[in-house]
Amino acid sequence: MRDKPVVLVVDDQPQNIELLEAHLVPQGYEIARAESGEEALRKLSGNQIDLMLLDVMMPGMDGFEVTRRIRQDDKNRLLPIILVTALRETEDRVKGIEAGCDDFLSKPVDKMELLARVRSLLKVKAYNDLMSNYRKELESEVARRTQELQRAFERIKAASLDTIYRLSMAAEYKDEDTGAHIRRVSRYSAAVARRMGLDDSTIEAILYAAPMHDLGKIGIPDLILVKPAKLDPAEWEIMKQHTVIGAKILTGSDAEFIRLGETIAQHHHEKWDGSGYPNGLKGEEIPIAARITAIADVFDALTSKRRYKEPFSVEKSLAIIREGRGSHFDPDVVDAFFAIQDEILTIKEQYAEHKQ
Repeated sequence: MRDKPVVLVVDDQPQNIELLEAHLVPQGYEIARAESGEEALRKLSGNQIDLMLLDVMMPGMDGFEVTRRIRQDDKNRLLPIILVTALRETEDRVKGIEAGCDDFLSKPVDKMELLARVRSLLKVKAYNDLMSNYRKELESEVARRTQELQRAFERIKAASLDTIYRLSMAAEYKDEDTGAHIRRVSRYSAAVARRMGLDDSTIEAILYAAPMHDLGKIGIPDLILVKPAKLDPAEWEIMKQHTVIGAKILTGSDAEFIRLGETIAQHHHEKWDGSGYPNGLKGEEIPIAARITAIADVFDALTSKRRYKEPFSVEKSLAIIREGRGSHFDPDVVDAFFAIQDEILTIKEQYAEHKQ
């Protein structure tokens, strides 16, 4: 509250306003005047008022209606209102209380009673203002701290994802294009999951888990892992064990995305028709995250250079993916993949090896 509290005096008789003004001004109050309910509402909307002395019996909008309208406005919900009235019937006072007034003064107004009621209600207003300001400051501080925590959390998440990428690279370090491959598979998988309508927490978990799909390659002998030619049947059986090894490395974690990483590592080479490995799962027996990562991994392998092959063109790679619909890949996942083909190609360019 300011040094001089402002009291809005509302009465259709100017002499009544002047009388109240004569009592209040010498006591250090500033007076605002209104001679109708409509004018009072206008004054209230455009000025800072600390208390209202409101005549009840006015032509047009009476004091009861003015009070009701003021109480409908959140800004002035706690404004002290004293109804000044010649009405003494109990039902009139009840009507005023129901409208939302705080106190009454009977006409003719007694100076000492007037000053006592004004001082009392202004003390209440000062307390309410203090609590309101404290609440606003507290809410502002909570919002600021929440933003700081959110920024810190985002930094931690970014660092976690970067750590996952770097540790996943260790498993495939001898492969060409490994770092970019891991990032692309992660982003492809999250994009397809989003298109399929998975919830935000699952999409984020896939973003974090998909990079670990080939973690088990860390347990595959180098002679097989970096062989620049097609693997023979015995070597291929050993290579297929990277799914089981990866799942064993990731098993037993309490973290959701690590548990999902275990699932993806184990099952991302399963095929929709049941001809995949290591468990020969078929159709929806294959976890959805693994079905999604499978298409991301194959597309990236097709379009990337390896020791044993040159990259296929995007067109040929997309044709191979399309041909695998319903045999290698879940048809719904293929449909989602092609529905966001432009986004997939943007990710491919954004995370190209030369940009890492």
